[in-house]
Amino acid sequence: MTADIQPGNQIAWDDSVLPFQLDNCDIRGRVARLDGVLEGILRQHDYPPQVEALVAEMALLTALIGQTIKLRWKLQLQVQSKGAVRMIATDYYGPQEDGTPARIRAYASYDADRLTQEAPFDQIGEGYFAIMIDQGEGMTPYQGITPLESGSLAACAEAYFAQSEQLPTRFSLSYGRSSAPNVAEHWRAGGVMLQHMPKASPFAAKGEGSGGVLSATDLVHGDTEENWNRVNILLDTVEDLELIGPSVPPTDLLLRLFHEEQPRVFDAQAVRFGCSCSEDRVRQSLSIYSAKDIETMTTDEGRVTADCQFCGAHYDLDPLTVGFDAETAAGE
Repeated sequence: MTADIQPGNQIAWDDSVLPFQLDNCDIRGRVARLDGVLEGILRQHDYPPQVEALVAEMALLTALIGQTIKLRWKLQLQVQSKGAVRMIATDYYGPQEDGTPARIRAYASYDADRLTQEAPFDQIGEGYFAIMIDQGEGMTPYQGITPLESGSLAACAEAYFAQSEQLPTRFSLSYGRSSAPNVAEHWRAGGVMLQHMPKASPFAAKGEGSGGVLSATDLVHGDTEENWNRVNILLDTVEDLELIGPSVPPTDLLLRLFHEEQPRVFDAQAVRFGCSCSEDRVRQSLSIYSAKDIETMTTDEGRVTADCQFCGAHYDLDPLTVGFDAETAAGE
């Protein structure tokens, strides 16, 4: 379903992703606002501020990218690096049914003694940025990888789409701690994603890109380049408070930025914090271990325990009921 935008037309915008199209050019995009989602993700951990900022940025990218996947599919974004922040992983679970929320979860692993007072992205070293899509049982998961770009996680995602998908892509993001009267300080994030869609075939690159890695500007030429540059100049005028909200609805933001491009919106996708862990999944993950292996995992209290890195859930299991031998006995 699509709708023309009228000034003042508001939708419930917190924890949602609003897809849109600019009818005067072949550009589509999304506006995302995260509030409770970030609270759900970050309250599970006592991350230092630099790590919190990276997780917030990664969650926002995941919401913007994930909105396009189909029902019940899973999208994963991952950063692996040699820096103080070794890994950031996010999962986006597509809605189970039309009209229901998508779910996001995220976590990071890091070496606290290697963190510095530099910018958040400086805590990440050499490594790679990956996107994986799981279409469900019986389907081969898709995975694309690109080297980490300097500057931000958003720049890494832009390089991924240029290199792996041949799609000119731009992100403008803002995130940080928000405070308001009678509201406890908490994290908020907001952003806009733009993509120039090919008319018939993938874009042909004009060159090999910087360091062998393509960028959006390597993929556009002629009228496409003119349209892309014009819309990006308009996006450059956006302010942080417009991206994060909450006083500016996404529809008003699109009108302010792109009114001459005739923006048109589609149905918004609600997103929530949500984890897929369960006792059954823990038992399944332990089913590859023998009784001898399980014995090495057993605590002094005679239990096997596991904690979910994403949501902090704690599982306490009887060692006699887990592992390969227990699975075999249960099937006999």
